[in-house]
Amino acid sequence: MDVNTLKPILKEQIVQYLNLLDINPVDIKDEEPLFGGDLGLDSIDSLELVVLLEREYGIKITNPAEGRKILVNVQQMAEYILANSKTVE
Repeated sequence: MDVNTLKPILKEQIVQYLNLLDINPVDIKDEEPLFGGDLGLDSIDSLELVVLLEREYGIKITNPAEGRKILVNVQQMAEYILANSKTVE
């Protein structure tokens, strides 16, 4: 799998895990900030994103500083998943 294949899947998962009923996954831009942007995500949402990474991709994030570097936008998350997940091929 490559980053362009993973990004739409990841957007769907973000909408599902965060229960963003009023957001269409295709409307989330790859480089749009997940926090402080139009999505309006907060610290509770960041915990849900960490759960998403662990459940779907087997990636554990235990260091908050690492999480801040990964959970920047969909592009950054997808690149991190492809580089660090053993479940994505």
